[in-house]
Amino acid sequence: MYPVLLQIHHYLSYLVVLLAVYVTIKAWIGYTGKKRFLPADEKSGLAFSILFDIQVLAGLILYVFVSPITKAGFADMGATMKNADLRFYVIEHIMVMLIALVLIHIGRSKTKKAHTDISKHKTSAIFYTIGLILILSRFPWDKIFA
Repeated sequence: MYPVLLQIHHYLSYLVVLLAVYVTIKAWIGYTGKKRFLPADEKSGLAFSILFDIQVLAGLILYVFVSPITKAGFADMGATMKNADLRFYVIEHIMVMLIALVLIHIGRSKTKKAHTDISKHKTSAIFYTIGLILILSRFPWDKIFA
């Protein structure tokens, strides 16, 4: 089960990043160009948040139940904190991704409550940008072609 779930999590991450870049650019174009907030903007934001939810869920299942990396990390947290690779997967990756998930959902909620098209684009742009930066900051770049 571990190899299959790890592959799903691995390949889904590419889709998440691509969709995050797409919705972020689209939001900034909408904001700077003073464009209408279209149903397509809402749907792409929803697709991004759903896909990221699925990605985080797969990651949490790996993290809590099946990953030998996290099991080893939790066995000796002192050693984990001294090992950059282990610390990355046991602490940094999961925490930053959860923060990104929360911010993306806050952004979607605030976007839905915004009254004007410009404020919807602006809110989306800000929260998606922060989420994207967080995702990219803790993306396992050393495993990108693995």
